[in-house]
Amino acid sequence: MDPKLLADEIAAAYREHREIPTFSSRDAAFDVTMAYAVEAELVRRRRADGRTTVGRKVGFANKAMWRALKLETLVWAYMYDDTVRFAEHGLAALSAGRMFSPKIEPEIVFKLKRPLDSAGADPAAVLEAVEWLALGFEVIECVFPAWKFQPVDFVASYGLHAALIVGDPLRVDSSMIPSLVEALPRFTVQLKKNGGLVEEGSGKNSLRSPALCVAELGAAIARRSGAEPLAAGELISSGSLTTSCLIGPGERWSATVEGLDLAPLTLDVAA
Repeated sequence: MDPKLLADEIAAAYREHREIPTFSSRDAAFDVTMAYAVEAELVRRRRADGRTTVGRKVGFANKAMWRALKLETLVWAYMYDDTVRFAEHGLAALSAGRMFSPKIEPEIVFKLKRPLDSAGADPAAVLEAVEWLALGFEVIECVFPAWKFQPVDFVASYGLHAALIVGDPLRVDSSMIPSLVEALPRFTVQLKKNGGLVEEGSGKNSLRSPALCVAELGAAIARRSGAEPLAAGELISSGSLTTSCLIGPGERWSATVEGLDLAPLTLDVAA
């Protein structure tokens, strides 16, 4: 399977809002290496069009799933300057009219202040490399029927990434790190639609801690030949804290956390 032809197909599917069969269902030999080749081609094209990569998002940040899915680690894809935006005073709006079956996920977003590529980094070492963290909403969309796909399909389709909304940042200084190491696996999050509770989750849902998720991402990237290491200034969206939920125009989604000093985040979904 030619990465360029597959990049053509996935880009056209999103542009034209039409479903396509998963790559994994067409060829049993389509593996993670081939999937990252498609992702690299999509990144090359977006950069050639003048877009800038601003960070990475992770997928399958649940170690219990890895054996069944034949994964050795989590997977990732790039985010861009036109897909990431910052909320103002905890409130943002997003048009979903041109999206294909969008879903929302509350996540912890980190901004790196220095490169991170050390295998086996512990949570404290990760946080020493972090400038700030924030509550975020990742909006994902999928062109595969019924949202059924394998990790390789995820990688080869922009990581399903449509948008990232970043809430008010909490700056990290060294004095905060011990308490953050303790809080990140334990905090809880509530996801609400139009004021009604939809989902609850916690930090442990992101590889037992969002900081551990970032450490695993850095190590996984370092092990993959040709992958660009995590650099200073990158944003990392560290995996969903709850089950993802379908969204639609006219809805107001909000997330609040307990056990971590992060501001609430609200997203109004427009047509």
